[in-house]
Amino acid sequence: MQGGLDWELIAMIAAAASAAVIGWDWIASRGGGARSDARKGLLEVAWPVFFIAAMGLLLKFTDFAAVLLLAAVITGLIWLYDASFARKRRTSDVPEPVVVDMARAFFPVIVVVFLIRSFWVEPFKIPSGSMKPTLLVGDFILVNKYTYGIRLPVVNKKVIDINPIRRGDVVVFRYPANPNVDYIKRVVGTPGDRVVYRNKRLTVNDEVAPIQPSGYYTDAELNYLRLPTYSEKLGEKNHQMMIVPAQPPVILADVRQFAHRENCEYNDDGFSCTVPAGHYFMMGDNRDQSSDSRYWGFVPDDHVKGRAFLVWMNFGDFKRIGNGIE
Repeated sequence: MQGGLDWELIAMIAAAASAAVIGWDWIASRGGGARSDARKGLLEVAWPVFFIAAMGLLLKFTDFAAVLLLAAVITGLIWLYDASFARKRRTSDVPEPVVVDMARAFFPVIVVVFLIRSFWVEPFKIPSGSMKPTLLVGDFILVNKYTYGIRLPVVNKKVIDINPIRRGDVVVFRYPANPNVDYIKRVVGTPGDRVVYRNKRLTVNDEVAPIQPSGYYTDAELNYLRLPTYSEKLGEKNHQMMIVPAQPPVILADVRQFAHRENCEYNDDGFSCTVPAGHYFMMGDNRDQSSDSRYWGFVPDDHVKGRAFLVWMNFGDFKRIGNGIE
């Protein structure tokens, strides 16, 4: 891994080391005798480290919500079993097992975090510049999970509708090509809309989105090139977007095969797509530096996680803290 720590390797080492300590303690306990204070101290560290590292490694195979749910079930069952059965059989001189103490401490915290991020707000970090100038690399944002409805966590099935997803909303969603990865883009097309983007102008249902020049953005990622920015109106909302004049509206070689690809037509001037039922068309505000629906297709409704509404932290630019997302 370049440019940072390999957290997966660190988690594997931590899990292996802590498992070795737990195994060594189990073997030593089979021989009888009381644990020394040093052994107890090692065990009090080893169990939480093993649990956290193991849960972290599971993120390679599933999403964070599923890992939190699994962690809550495991710690809850350990705590429940001890309270219902094991505790009654322990004599007063036998200390509570470290794993039970860990479960009792972790369980309520995990449940609270799981409920908050599943039904209220969820934090995300902006990893790329596809939403410049609205969102910058390093922005930590909050996403409202109930704006559009109540969804069952993990399976992401909507059980209660609240508000429709509207053109102009900035949403976080599961990337259709890899649902374990989260993307953030702006909704430019809702079910049934005909979205046309030609010569750097966006048209929805034969209505050209009004734009007004709003200045320039100096992009450090493009050798500090000054790029024109515009205030664009989608539906009832105005937002900032920018273009790279020298780049085409769509790079045809990067367009992939995707579900409902037959709903789209491409040429050198741009594209037109009709959004199928139950899907949305997403584009980045950094129009010419965004991997979005024009390249990998429509986003199903059950992939939408929520609406981004606030920048709560940016360690590189504290002035961005508290910025609303329009």
